[in-house]
Amino acid sequence: MKLSTFLALLVSAAAEAHYVFPSIANTPDWQYVRQTTNFQSNAPVTDVNSDQIRCYERIPGQGAQGIYNVTAGSVLNYNARASISHPGPMAVYIAKVPDGQSARTWDGKGRVWAKIYQDYPSKTSIPVTIPRCLQNGEYLLRAEHIGLHSASSPGGAQFYISCAQISVSGGSGTWNPKNLVSFPGVYTATHPGIQINIYWPVPTSYTPPGPAVETC
Repeated sequence: MKLSTFLALLVSAAAEAHYVFPSIANTPDWQYVRQTTNFQSNAPVTDVNSDQIRCYERIPGQGAQGIYNVTAGSVLNYNARASISHPGPMAVYIAKVPDGQSARTWDGKGRVWAKIYQDYPSKTSIPVTIPRCLQNGEYLLRAEHIGLHSASSPGGAQFYISCAQISVSGGSGTWNPKNLVSFPGVYTATHPGIQINIYWPVPTSYTPPGPAVETC
């Protein structure tokens, strides 16, 4: 969705329901995505300084059952259980699992995350292109949507997050991201892309928080 369309939607009514991101591709919920704290309630994360801002894991250290095989350069759909209906930006980040560790158990701590996707969606499936230049190996793929409908004060923005476990093959191995970030760490509660009144005065521009999208 273009930014102009997104801004036009900012004044629309707030969405009726929250959502989770429980699956990738055409796979069952939570088979390759770590089960989130909100798997039943759909409630968001609101504290950007909490460890929950990373993967929102219900049981940290206990990953999903499987690791999904994907080819570098291909498109992988990251799925929401309901329409992504709150106004706000969608981002997908990726982090390489260190050698000798597993995507099933690695915690994703530190400045290891690169943004590979950004848009303003209103759908249930996010088509994410896996960079063709990645090194082969295991990764965490982090989906994040920020609901801005209550974001006029610190702690009002709503973060809907999950992390998928993937194994990438066929990459060229030249991946060299310029802006690696950490969760928590990259966001502040008062960042203008996080604390914003989208209703009055209606913004004439908007810049999502976090780094730029990395490309090969």
